[in-house]
Amino acid sequence: MAISLTVNGVARQVEGDPAKPLLWVLREDLDMVGTKFGCGAGLCGACTVHVDGNAVRSCQTPLGDVDGMQVTTIEGVAKSAVGQRIADSWIAQDVPQCGYCQAGQIMSATALLSQTPKPSDEEIDVAMMGNLCRCSTYVRIRAAIKAAVA
Repeated sequence: MAISLTVNGVARQVEGDPAKPLLWVLREDLDMVGTKFGCGAGLCGACTVHVDGNAVRSCQTPLGDVDGMQVTTIEGVAKSAVGQRIADSWIAQDVPQCGYCQAGQIMSATALLSQTPKPSDEEIDVAMMGNLCRCSTYVRIRAAIKAAVA
């Protein structure tokens, strides 16, 4: 079955099973490997992408559910002003340690600031709570989000 979607601003058509997780379509079919596999159950956030501007877990999102939609991955997030601010802030605050979860963290943070330009600490906590960092860089993640707001 042919599924049409726009990925990072480029119209794409993917032939495949509509039940195949978007994560594997991105990594295997479209060679966009920045989105990471973490748990496969939508619990860790490593696979977070934007679908029509909303942060979603791509490991739990079937290809058929994104037909006709806009998908943004870590490879394209810096094309937006908010995404670029987050990326710059992540570097300035030296957020990554091992780096594995960072693509998902950046995607969630960018979605937060796109929808809530000046989030409170509580709004940051709620938006980021589904993203796990095994290295516990949560303090630096919060600092980077706050710095991106300033």
